[in-house]
Amino acid sequence: MKPLDVFPLPAFEDNYIWCLRRDGIVAVVDPGDAAPVLDHLSRSGDHLCAILITHHHRDHTGGIAELTARRPVPVHAPDAEAIAGTTHAVSGGDRLTLPELGIDFDVLDLAGHTRGHVGYYRPATLFCGDTLFGCGCGRLFEGTAAQLQAALKRIGALPRLTFAYCAHEYTASGIRFAEAVEPGNTEIEVRGREVARLRAAGLPTVPFTIADELATNPFLRCQEAEVIASVARRLGRAPANELEVFSALRAWRDNF
Repeated sequence: MKPLDVFPLPAFEDNYIWCLRRDGIVAVVDPGDAAPVLDHLSRSGDHLCAILITHHHRDHTGGIAELTARRPVPVHAPDAEAIAGTTHAVSGGDRLTLPELGIDFDVLDLAGHTRGHVGYYRPATLFCGDTLFGCGCGRLFEGTAAQLQAALKRIGALPRLTFAYCAHEYTASGIRFAEAVEPGNTEIEVRGREVARLRAAGLPTVPFTIADELATNPFLRCQEAEVIASVARRLGRAPANELEVFSALRAWRDNF
């Protein structure tokens, strides 16, 4: 069996639709727009076998109807969210099999950005939707800060060489925020240079590793002294606990 190929199809201004391909068969993750997927299928001759959805936002689900109208395929989507076209509802703790590609995923509960957000994990690979970004995390639209922090801790506990495939090209702006929060962290400076190089060459900064995020992402570093000190200056007092650090960072990032 040939190795699995994972690659992005750019959509809208900064979305990535992730394709998993083996032997001319593809599954797609979060197809907010059908057009890039249909264009790829037309050019490559590949056949679509499944759609995986992380959460209900339109820029992740908008292409489902057109894709399934052309080729009825299973649509795996979170059970806790009403997503038109879902054929297989999933929730944290489930096991998902894509027999055409010969792979399995563990479904992770990543609620916080939305009430039912899920991720899809297999060794060395995580499709995390809008929960984790390069040096950042998703906004709180429906869930709580405690839920989102728990989701990020769940991600942070995965093997460090896991590659995270998020759904947006946000790393450059994430780096700028991380530098403001933790200016003494030289790992952020090093990563910033590499991100700038990739973007100047027109290349994606995604995927990135969990190790990258543990070293540079302030939302995964709420226990670090410099992060706590930066939050304390904004609050005008010492934060009561790690959750307050996280909540203050999220509010700061919302207006950064």
